[in-house]
Amino acid sequence: MPASFSRFSPRWRTLGLAVALPVALAAFCPATFAADVLVVTDSRHPLKTMGGERLIELDEAHRIEAELSVELPADSEQAAAVVKRRLNSGGADLQRRIASAYQGVTDAWSLGITSIPAVVVDQRYVVYGEPDVARAVARVQQHRRAQP
Repeated sequence: MPASFSRFSPRWRTLGLAVALPVALAAFCPATFAADVLVVTDSRHPLKTMGGERLIELDEAHRIEAELSVELPADSEQAAAVVKRRLNSGGADLQRRIASAYQGVTDAWSLGITSIPAVVVDQRYVVYGEPDVARAVARVQQHRRAQP
């Protein structure tokens, strides 16, 4: 073996490992097997997420409404004016949060989710009661292999 090759070999091995390891992890990660993962829960049912899944918290809209109604005056007209100011000052970000929260509730309802936590894979398979999303996705993949 030439001396020049052995001099660069450790770098190439390090580079190879730096490239191959993430690729191997991604290839065998449960999230890569599922095209679409949706998680439905609320703030009282914490989950261990994988990353990349869509998370719907059914009580998000209620929490936003509670933020908007903190310390409102007793007079309804004054209260309405305060809420309107808060909505306006929240800007586009608040509008997106509200829209996303209600869209999530609608999506969970349209999928027929009956209890939480629920992990929905490819809008076809659902695992109820599993707080570890990766484990729920792995159960779906195991079922798919057993029921081709």
